[in-house]
Amino acid sequence: MKTITLKSLLYVTVLIFSLSGCKSLKPNKKESSVYLMTYFKDDDHSLHFALSPDGYTFTDINKGKAIIGGDTIASQKGIRDPHITKGKDGAYYMVMTDLHIFAKKLGYRDTDWERPTEKYDWGNNRGFVMMKSYDLIHWTHSNFLFNEAFQELKEIGCAWAPQTIYDSKEDKMMVYFTMRIGHGLTKMYYAYADDDFTKITTKPKILFDYPNEKIQVLDADIIQMPDGRYCMTYVAQENPGGIKIAFSDDINKGYKYDTKWIDFEPGSCEAPNMWKRNGTNKWVLMYDIFSIKPHNFGFVETTDFVNFKNLGHFNEGVMKTTNFTSPKHGSVISISKKEALKLAKHWNLDFSIH
Repeated sequence: MKTITLKSLLYVTVLIFSLSGCKSLKPNKKESSVYLMTYFKDDDHSLHFALSPDGYTFTDINKGKAIIGGDTIASQKGIRDPHITKGKDGAYYMVMTDLHIFAKKLGYRDTDWERPTEKYDWGNNRGFVMMKSYDLIHWTHSNFLFNEAFQELKEIGCAWAPQTIYDSKEDKMMVYFTMRIGHGLTKMYYAYADDDFTKITTKPKILFDYPNEKIQVLDADIIQMPDGRYCMTYVAQENPGGIKIAFSDDINKGYKYDTKWIDFEPGSCEAPNMWKRNGTNKWVLMYDIFSIKPHNFGFVETTDFVNFKNLGHFNEGVMKTTNFTSPKHGSVISISKKEALKLAKHWNLDFSIH
């Protein structure tokens, strides 16, 4: 297990950082009023952070440049789909796809993909980058490959779009993700990670059975609603592909299929992520619109998880970016003002909170 500090795109400093000596940094809920967004870009396959004081206008903390280069942390020299959440222990957990889709072009490998396309299909990566931090600056880091951990997954076709949520019944961090076996269809799975968040320790199980077995499903996002139930948004690759919603009383099973689409895009979109507006009963669904050029994020808002209001795209409505464009596959969480100001200071960002 390595430890890194978010200090440079090209250089990642390896530090000795003992998690056992860190105290839990659980902020007062009233202080969790700043929004942190993770995202990546196709042109660098690296990790980006952006902050927002109000949940409407986001500013990249490094002026649109990556804070960690994918070539420093990923076995394929590139990351995609970064997701961040907070655990019971007060730590932040980040997991991302270990995959570079332009690796041949950049000279990282001699073939389009690591393995033959005719056997393993497009992308065909095999695992994730897993990171953990108590301050959003210093991170432990490890690479996990399913084919090395589980004999029955030697023929894994791909492992994409991982996310993490705390499962109170298991008292563990649950990692859920898109996986394909061989050349089959993508489906959504879940498993559990070790306490240090360096590896997945349980055999993956199916998270959700889609009624049409010929349709690929992917990119699940799970939140717990105010009534205690779980809401899962996900992508169904019908024509066009878009965002659907399902609900369950259990975090890892029992999701009920609903036929309706909840995005407002005429073309395909992916990577749903739902987050709460602090101090309100409003929830925002953010998604990646890859069917438009330049690609952009779309947003809808709900108070009841039934009716959704279209907020438009970044910089075409109420949602704004100040110093970056064309983000890919993002996630948003709330952090404390103290954490946000510390993070901004570390990156020399002039960030004010009213």
